[in-house]
Amino acid sequence: MSVQQLKPTLGTLHLWGIAVGLVISGEYFGWSYGWGVAGTLGFLVTAVLVAVMYTCFIFSFTELTTAIPHAGGPFAYSRRAYGEKGGLIAGLATLIEFVFAPPAIALAIGAYLNVQFPGLDPKTAAVGAYIVFMTLNILGVQLAATFELLVTILAVLELLVFMGVVAPGFSFSNFVLNGWAGSESFGMPAVSGIFAAIPFAIWFFLAIEGAAMAAEEAKDPKRTIPKAYVTGILTLVVLAMGVMIMAGGAGDWSALSNINDPLPQAMKMVVGENSGWLHMLVWIGLFGLVASFHGIILGYSRQFFALARAGYLPASLAKLSRFQTPHRAIIAGGIIGIAAIYSDGLINLQGMSLTAAMITMAVFGAIVMYIMSMLSLFRLRRTEPHLERTFMAPGFPVVPGIALVLSVICLIAMAWFNAIIGLIFLVFMAVGYCYFQLTAHHRANAEEDALLTGSN
Repeated sequence: MSVQQLKPTLGTLHLWGIAVGLVISGEYFGWSYGWGVAGTLGFLVTAVLVAVMYTCFIFSFTELTTAIPHAGGPFAYSRRAYGEKGGLIAGLATLIEFVFAPPAIALAIGAYLNVQFPGLDPKTAAVGAYIVFMTLNILGVQLAATFELLVTILAVLELLVFMGVVAPGFSFSNFVLNGWAGSESFGMPAVSGIFAAIPFAIWFFLAIEGAAMAAEEAKDPKRTIPKAYVTGILTLVVLAMGVMIMAGGAGDWSALSNINDPLPQAMKMVVGENSGWLHMLVWIGLFGLVASFHGIILGYSRQFFALARAGYLPASLAKLSRFQTPHRAIIAGGIIGIAAIYSDGLINLQGMSLTAAMITMAVFGAIVMYIMSMLSLFRLRRTEPHLERTFMAPGFPVVPGIALVLSVICLIAMAWFNAIIGLIFLVFMAVGYCYFQLTAHHRANAEEDALLTGSN
């Protein structure tokens, strides 16, 4: 086995934990910013469309993950389908998604801790979270994945508890009040809001595809990954819809629409400030944020590792520690994330909070990667008809076609409503392309990888 090969140690349950854990913080915070632009009813329309897109996407993406079980995930599929430049676009987009999501989650961890310890600076807490979970990731993937599974199960249970506790105070009239972008009736502001809210609906599901980056470390990936992905997306759709509807009916939803801790605040409306339920939610709610934060560190490190191993980034990032983990890749992403946390003045964009701006940047990366992945699926069906596909996208070409069309609509809407962040995203991609052009010799010297090229 090559020094730079990751070890297969993960089973179906671990992979489900990673797939759901990567995403589950999106059920705890971030999505409620969508209410601020679309209202509850407008955002419900956005969330249903995005849920359809993700369900079609995951059923299609699983075909790629099982046929090409590679730590690079989307980078590997696009590299195989469209050559080096295709791999570059998908690889950079995935990296941007997975490097900008953790600082947003770390700041939310800081906001949750600040509720319990008002003297604690949320940014200091965010950096502390980086140090703790980078260390845990460096200590080995089996340990990291077992921890991920445990906190994910606790986070899922906590969301069910939240729904149960606020249910007695739920009122449908609260949910629908001024639900069309602040108005009682559907009109052009509501239509505009539905499109503007796309990044926050995507945040409900963002990063589930990161489990693909654990494919090299999965035992029997052709069997375990489809089970993990299909059960994972169904778990998340049910939780996302349940949490959003129950929180919206708990009281004045507009009070929750621009904050980082909507669930504790929604619960406060029903049970009051001194309830033991509220303190439990804040503490156990941290598990949801921790599960995603920890899982996305695993995801970005595997992306750095795969790009470095293939000669797209400095080879030193592909070095493995004595625990067989890409420690340098884990640290590199952490340094970028911590810098982002402290760049308030620089990233005060479009009047958004720093968290909302980083969510939007991560979503730009995700959407570009979804488009590249679906295009790769179509191309590989044509160019490699004999590739072993143990899981076939159901309803081909309709299901992947729906995922592709909805992804393109999302990208157009994102660019329209977030032009400045879109331009910064393009600058990152351009810098990556310049580096790519200057380093062809690294790729020429990289070890041969049959999964990337299709050669035996």
